[in-house]
Amino acid sequence: MGQLRGDGAAALWLGRNMDLLKAIVIGAMFGIGVFQLLRRNVIRSAIGLIILSNAVNLFLLATGAYQGVVAAYANVTGQRSDALPQALVLTAIVISMAGFSLVLALLYVISIRYRTADSDEISELRN
Repeated sequence: MGQLRGDGAAALWLGRNMDLLKAIVIGAMFGIGVFQLLRRNVIRSAIGLIILSNAVNLFLLATGAYQGVVAAYANVTGQRSDALPQALVLTAIVISMAGFSLVLALLYVISIRYRTADSDEISELRN
């Protein structure tokens, strides 16, 4: 990378490499979410589930977005932004929050019944 000047070169560099930056951030969030899901602590697994679902939502939004000139529901002529990825991500957010609330309720019952958050210490969950 060369020297960046104060005449808009930084904005130009960031604009050209924004797709790479988005890919790195989404990949890092996905990796962190999977890593947390594989932990023995069920609370960290629930947090990993949320991070993973947010990474998937960002991926869906990033792949479905393109450079529209006008808003999706404007009465102006021109290239419109696609509203379908936004609607899919909004639906996915609602579904993931419902699933997360179910997981939190199950974690509450497990923590009251077994007095631990470690999945290896809960022996009654196995056959």
